[in-house]
Amino acid sequence: MNATPSVPETDEALTALARTLSRHAFGRAFDHACRYNTRLRAVAGRYLLATHDIEISVTHVKRYGFDELKGTLLHELCHYHLHLLGRGYRHRDQDFKQLLKAVGGSRYAKPGTQAVYRYVYCCTSCARRYERRRKIDTKRYVCGHCRGILQLDADLVLSHQRPREE
Repeated sequence: MNATPSVPETDEALTALARTLSRHAFGRAFDHACRYNTRLRAVAGRYLLATHDIEISVTHVKRYGFDELKGTLLHELCHYHLHLLGRGYRHRDQDFKQLLKAVGGSRYAKPGTQAVYRYVYCCTSCARRYERRRKIDTKRYVCGHCRGILQLDADLVLSHQRPREE
Protein backbone atom coordinates (compact mmCIF):
# COMPACT_ATOMS: atom_id res chain seq x y z
CA MET A 1 0.00 0.00 0.00
CA ASN A 2 1.70 3.21 -1.24
CA ALA A 3 -0.43 6.05 0.10
CA THR A 4 0.45 9.71 -0.44
CA PRO A 5 1.74 11.27 2.79
CA SER A 6 -0.36 13.95 4.40
CA VAL A 7 0.46 17.64 4.26
CA PRO A 8 2.23 18.88 7.42
CA GLU A 9 -0.08 21.00 9.55
CA THR A 10 2.43 22.99 11.61
CA ASP A 11 5.60 24.91 10.86
CA GLU A 12 7.58 22.40 12.94
CA ALA A 13 6.27 19.49 10.87
CA LEU A 14 7.01 21.44 7.68
CA THR A 15 10.59 22.06 8.86
CA ALA A 16 10.96 18.35 9.67
CA LEU A 17 9.79 17.47 6.15
CA ALA A 18 12.26 19.95 4.65
CA ARG A 19 15.08 18.42 6.72
CA THR A 20 14.15 14.92 5.57
CA LEU A 21 13.97 15.97 1.91
CA SER A 22 17.26 17.82 2.21
CA ARG A 23 19.02 14.80 3.69
CA HIS A 24 17.64 12.36 1.07
CA ALA A 25 17.81 14.51 -2.07
CA PHE A 26 20.93 16.60 -1.40
CA GLY A 27 22.84 14.61 1.20
CA ARG A 28 23.14 17.82 3.22
CA ALA A 29 21.47 19.17 6.33
CA PHE A 30 18.86 21.92 6.35
CA ASP A 31 19.67 23.89 9.51
CA HIS A 32 17.16 26.73 9.28
CA ALA A 33 13.40 27.20 9.61
CA CYS A 34 10.64 26.46 7.18
CA ARG A 35 7.22 28.02 7.72
CA TYR A 36 3.86 28.64 6.13
CA ASN A 37 3.01 32.16 4.98
CA THR A 38 -0.65 33.02 4.45
CA ARG A 39 0.21 36.20 2.53
CA LEU A 40 2.02 34.50 -0.37
CA ARG A 41 -0.29 34.54 -3.38
CA ALA A 42 1.77 34.88 -6.55
CA VAL A 43 4.40 32.27 -5.67
CA ALA A 44 4.29 28.78 -4.18
CA GLY A 45 7.29 29.39 -1.96
CA ARG A 46 10.36 31.54 -1.44
CA TYR A 47 13.86 31.31 -0.02
CA LEU A 48 14.92 34.26 2.12
CA LEU A 49 18.54 35.18 1.44
CA ALA A 50 19.05 37.15 4.65
CA THR A 51 17.80 34.53 7.12
CA HIS A 52 18.15 31.35 4.98
CA ASP A 53 14.57 30.43 5.89
CA ILE A 54 11.98 29.02 3.50
CA GLU A 55 8.37 30.20 3.33
CA ILE A 56 5.58 28.18 1.70
CA SER A 57 2.22 29.48 0.49
CA VAL A 58 -0.69 28.08 2.49
CA THR A 59 -3.21 28.61 -0.31
CA HIS A 60 -1.00 26.83 -2.85
CA VAL A 61 -0.60 23.80 -0.60
CA LYS A 62 -4.32 23.64 0.14
CA ARG A 63 -5.13 23.81 -3.56
CA TYR A 64 -2.59 21.28 -4.90
CA GLY A 65 -1.61 19.00 -2.01
CA PHE A 66 1.46 17.09 -0.93
CA ASP A 67 3.11 16.37 -4.28
CA GLU A 68 3.20 20.05 -5.22
CA LEU A 69 4.47 20.91 -1.72
CA LYS A 70 7.31 18.41 -2.14
CA GLY A 71 8.27 19.88 -5.54
CA THR A 72 8.18 23.41 -4.12
CA LEU A 73 10.32 22.44 -1.12
CA LEU A 74 12.90 20.80 -3.39
CA HIS A 75 12.95 23.96 -5.53
CA GLU A 76 13.53 26.20 -2.51
CA LEU A 77 16.12 23.81 -1.08
CA CYS A 78 18.06 24.12 -4.35
CA HIS A 79 18.20 27.88 -3.78
CA TYR A 80 19.24 27.27 -0.16
CA HIS A 81 22.08 24.82 -0.77
CA LEU A 82 23.51 26.60 -3.80
CA HIS A 83 23.45 29.95 -2.00
CA LEU A 84 25.29 28.53 1.01
CA LEU A 85 27.85 26.86 -1.28
CA GLY A 86 28.48 30.16 -3.09
CA ARG A 87 27.30 28.82 -6.45
CA GLY A 88 24.64 30.09 -8.87
CA TYR A 89 21.37 29.98 -6.92
CA ARG A 90 19.21 32.15 -9.21
CA HIS A 91 16.64 30.74 -11.64
CA ARG A 92 18.74 31.71 -14.64
CA ASP A 93 21.95 30.03 -13.42
CA GLN A 94 23.02 26.69 -14.89
CA ASP A 95 23.99 25.36 -11.44
CA PHE A 96 20.43 25.90 -10.27
CA LYS A 97 18.84 24.37 -13.36
CA GLN A 98 21.06 21.28 -13.24
CA LEU A 99 20.58 20.66 -9.52
CA LEU A 100 16.81 21.15 -9.77
CA LYS A 101 16.61 18.62 -12.59
CA ALA A 102 18.81 16.16 -10.67
CA VAL A 103 16.65 16.21 -7.52
CA GLY A 104 13.31 16.36 -9.35
CA GLY A 105 11.99 19.64 -7.99
CA SER A 106 9.32 21.80 -9.61
CA ARG A 107 10.67 24.31 -12.13
CA TYR A 108 7.42 26.28 -12.23
CA ALA A 109 4.55 26.51 -9.78
CA LYS A 110 1.05 25.66 -10.89
CA PRO A 111 -1.11 28.72 -11.43
CA GLY A 112 -2.44 30.36 -8.29
CA THR A 113 -5.65 32.24 -8.86
CA GLN A 114 -7.29 33.06 -12.13
CA ALA A 115 -7.42 36.75 -12.96
CA VAL A 116 -10.94 38.12 -12.83
CA TYR A 117 -11.57 40.84 -15.37
CA ARG A 118 -14.65 42.96 -14.76
CA TYR A 119 -14.27 45.54 -17.50
CA VAL A 120 -13.70 45.08 -21.21
CA TYR A 121 -12.70 48.07 -23.33
CA CYS A 122 -12.72 48.06 -27.12
CA CYS A 123 -10.86 50.41 -29.43
CA THR A 124 -13.22 52.19 -31.82
CA SER A 125 -10.56 52.23 -34.57
CA CYS A 126 -8.87 48.83 -34.59
CA ALA A 127 -11.35 46.83 -32.44
CA ARG A 128 -8.58 45.63 -30.09
CA ARG A 129 -9.88 44.43 -26.72
CA TYR A 130 -8.49 45.34 -23.31
CA GLU A 131 -9.58 43.40 -20.24
CA ARG A 132 -9.13 45.21 -16.92
CA ARG A 133 -9.85 44.52 -13.28
CA ARG A 134 -10.42 48.19 -12.52
CA LYS A 135 -12.34 50.83 -14.36
CA ILE A 136 -10.18 53.27 -16.34
CA ASP A 137 -10.75 56.86 -17.45
CA THR A 138 -11.39 56.64 -21.20
CA LYS A 139 -10.76 60.37 -21.59
CA ARG A 140 -7.23 59.94 -20.30
CA TYR A 141 -6.21 56.62 -21.91
CA VAL A 142 -6.16 55.60 -25.57
CA CYS A 143 -5.47 52.40 -27.49
CA GLY A 144 -1.85 51.36 -27.16
CA HIS A 145 -1.84 49.94 -30.67
CA CYS A 146 -3.35 52.67 -32.83
CA ARG A 147 -4.04 55.57 -30.42
CA GLY A 148 -7.77 55.18 -31.03
CA ILE A 149 -10.53 56.01 -28.57
CA LEU A 150 -11.41 53.34 -26.00
CA GLN A 151 -15.02 52.53 -25.25
CA LEU A 152 -16.37 50.41 -22.42
CA ASP A 153 -18.12 47.38 -23.88
CA ALA A 154 -21.25 47.29 -21.71
CA ASP A 155 -22.29 43.84 -22.98
CA LEU A 156 -19.09 42.24 -21.67
CA VAL A 157 -18.86 43.96 -18.27
CA LEU A 158 -18.77 41.37 -15.51
CA SER A 159 -20.60 43.06 -12.70
CA HIS A 160 -20.11 42.09 -9.08
CA GLN A 161 -23.31 43.89 -8.14
CA ARG A 162 -26.83 42.59 -8.13
CA PRO A 163 -28.68 42.76 -11.45
CA ARG A 164 -30.90 45.79 -11.87
CA GLU A 165 -34.60 45.28 -11.56
CA GLU A 166 -36.60 46.81 -14.39
